[in-house]
Amino acid sequence: MKNAYSVGQVNRYVKNMFTQDFFLQKIYVKGEVSNCKYHTSGHIYFSLKDETGTMSCVMFAGHRRGLAFSMKDGDKVIVGGSVDVYERDGRYQLYAKEITLEGAGALYERYLALKQELEEMGMFAGEYKQPIPKFIRRLGVVTAPTGAAIQDIRNISYRRNPYLQIILYPALVQGAGAAESIVKGIRMLDGLNVDVIIVGRGGGSIEDLWAFNEEIVARAIFECRTPVISAVGHETDFTIADFVADLRAPTPSAAAELAVNDYRSVVESVSVYRQRMYRAMSTRLDFYRSRLANFSTKFGYLSPEYRLREQRQRLADVESSLQNAMEGKLKENRHRLSLYVERFTGLSPLRKLNQGFSYVADQEKRTLKSVKQVKNGDTIYISVTDGTIEAKVNSIKKEERIHVQG
Repeated sequence: MKNAYSVGQVNRYVKNMFTQDFFLQKIYVKGEVSNCKYHTSGHIYFSLKDETGTMSCVMFAGHRRGLAFSMKDGDKVIVGGSVDVYERDGRYQLYAKEITLEGAGALYERYLALKQELEEMGMFAGEYKQPIPKFIRRLGVVTAPTGAAIQDIRNISYRRNPYLQIILYPALVQGAGAAESIVKGIRMLDGLNVDVIIVGRGGGSIEDLWAFNEEIVARAIFECRTPVISAVGHETDFTIADFVADLRAPTPSAAAELAVNDYRSVVESVSVYRQRMYRAMSTRLDFYRSRLANFSTKFGYLSPEYRLREQRQRLADVESSLQNAMEGKLKENRHRLSLYVERFTGLSPLRKLNQGFSYVADQEKRTLKSVKQVKNGDTIYISVTDGTIEAKVNSIKKEERIHVQG
C-alpha cells in the first residue's frame, strides 16, 4: 500500500517515457485510414489500421498544410509525426504533421525538401508578393488548351467581363517536358505585358501535378514581373507554385473570379457613385447658391450704388422737408403781410385823401402843420385825390384846437 500511485502520476510517468524516446518523436507509420472525421475546429481525427492492429491519430489544424489531398476512409497512407500519451485518458496516439498517399512517399519527400529550401530562401515571403490589379484588360493563361481548366477560366472571365482579352499559351501540364513548357509560357506572357497571368490545371495525383512542384517553375513565377495567380488542382491540392505565386486560387474557376472584376458590379458601382456625386454636387451647389444670395444681399447694403441711392432718398426727404418748411414759412409770412397790408391801408394818406382830406405843403414842399409856417402872399400846394392845387395865402386866421395824442 505504501507504493500505491495515483492514475495521474502513472500517466505522467508513461508520457515522460514516450517524450524521452527519440524514435517516437519522429516516426512514419503506414496503414489504412478509418473513422476519418474533419472537425469544425479544423482538426482531423482518424485511425490507422492494418491486419495486426489499430492506432488512434490526430492532425491539428495548425499542421493541415502537411496534407495535400482530401483524406477519406480506406486510403493507404504514410503518416509522419510523433507518438505521445494523452495524459487525461491515459492512451497514446499518433500526432500527425504530414500525410501522404502510400506510393507517393518519395515524391512527397522531394516536395517537402524543395518547399523547405525555397521557403528558407525567402521565395514565399509576403513582401515579394505583387498585388493583383483590380481592373484588367488582358489576361494571360498558361495551361493545357484542351483541358477543363481553360474552359472554366474562359466561361467565368467572359461572363464577368465580356470586353476582356484572354491570351492562352498552350502548355504541357503533365509528363515529360511539362515544367519547361510552363516556364516558357510564363516568360512569353510576361513579355506581352498582360495584366495578370493564371498558371494552372485541373486536379490529379501528386504525380499528375508534379510539374508545378519543379524548381524551374517556382523560379519562373518568382522572377515574373507580371502578377501570377496559381490555380493548380482542387481546393485541397497544394503545390510549390501555390506558395511562390502572388496569389493562390483553390481552382481555375476561382482564379478567374479573383483575376477578373465583375463588369456588372462595376457598372452598378459607377451608377451608385454617379448618383452620390450628383447628390453631393446638388447639395454643394444649393449651399453655394445660398451663400451667394447672402453675399449679394450684403453687397447690396454695402455697395456704393446702394449708398448713393440711400443718400438720394435721404436728400429727397430733406428737400421735401425744406420745401414744406419753406411753404409753411411763406404761408405764415403771407398771412402776416396781409395783416400789415390791412394795417398800412388803414394808415395810408391816399385813403385819407379819398375820404375828403388833403395834404398841404409850402413852397419848399414841407408839410404845413401850423399857420406860423406861412404868411400872406406865400404860395402853398394842396394835394387831393386826383391832383395838386397851387394857391396863394390871402389871410391867416389862428384858432385854438384840441390835440389828440396818438
